[in-house]
Amino acid sequence: MIGFWFAAGLLAAAAAVLILHRAKAAAVAAPEDPTLAVYRRQLAEIDDLAARGVLAEPERKSAYAEAGRRLLAAADKGGRAWQPAPPPKGTLLAVAVLAPLLALGIYLAIGAPGFPDQPIAARVAAWRKASPETLRPDEMAAVLRGMVAERPDDPQGYQYLAMAQAASGDPASAARSLRRAIELAPDQAVLWESLGEALVMQAQGEVVPAAENAFKEALRRDPKSVTARVFLAKRQVDSGDKALGLAQWRAVLADLEGDDPRREALQRIIADAEGAPAPAAPQGDQQAMIRGMVDGLAARLEQSPDDPEGWVRLVRSYAVLGETANRDRALAEARARYRGRADILKALDEAAAAEPMR
Repeated sequence: MIGFWFAAGLLAAAAAVLILHRAKAAAVAAPEDPTLAVYRRQLAEIDDLAARGVLAEPERKSAYAEAGRRLLAAADKGGRAWQPAPPPKGTLLAVAVLAPLLALGIYLAIGAPGFPDQPIAARVAAWRKASPETLRPDEMAAVLRGMVAERPDDPQGYQYLAMAQAASGDPASAARSLRRAIELAPDQAVLWESLGEALVMQAQGEVVPAAENAFKEALRRDPKSVTARVFLAKRQVDSGDKALGLAQWRAVLADLEGDDPRREALQRIIADAEGAPAPAAPQGDQQAMIRGMVDGLAARLEQSPDDPEGWVRLVRSYAVLGETANRDRALAEARARYRGRADILKALDEAAAAEPMR
């Protein structure tokens, strides 16, 4: 630490000497009036343009005469360039000395001069020992990077890493991780879907050609891929073929089960594209319809529980219905199932905090 402060003092002293030296040089130097140089340069440029045939002879003579007249007028004035008055040497010396002292005082006040170094390896080791739900997405990504380095041939590890990177706002890194996962398992449609979504996120919602190709690859491996079909239809709408895109969205909607949580979102997308309000059930049947959808979703999760989006939907549905007991039960079960997935745990907590219907 003493060595650091000694080096900092030397640098501060060198900066002070340099400031004083430059101030003295600025005070002594008296630059010439730059106007003369400007007019001389104009004369040279006129000659150059005439030599290249860009400026005809009559125009050259006229421009040359005007520039020469201005040059002679400026020379006759004998003016001197404006020069700012240098500040007093005492002020410069005070600033040069007080600036590093002020910086040192601020550092001692809000910094941590006695705190030991925190190498990244030690922090990652501590994060690996911590409970996953306590980690931020970027911390989880750091942990997963170490894990995929230990198991470089595990495509699922790269998939989880990509999810953490996307959740931390780094879709470019997520796309790179997914490409590595695809190299290891090229026939998994879900990896191609995730790559397409990461590329769309990176393009701020636009289905760029690279994302379109990824969704097409997913569709080749899984012709029923909802994610790929929805985004490819969006590509059609954005490209100007609105009728075809809407037809593809309606086909996807027809294939979804009645209690599928994606139906409502897709209905809103279709309604927005058509410029119409989202379809709503009659007031008398709305509560029964919601109740049936929630019960159907719960039954489906009991048969196929590996559906994080479905669990988030179920927790939110119970919260909106005001069924706190069912909400807490579903939340506890989902948190136990996805205890290593920080992004899903965050989504579950947000769903549980939804306001109940009035």
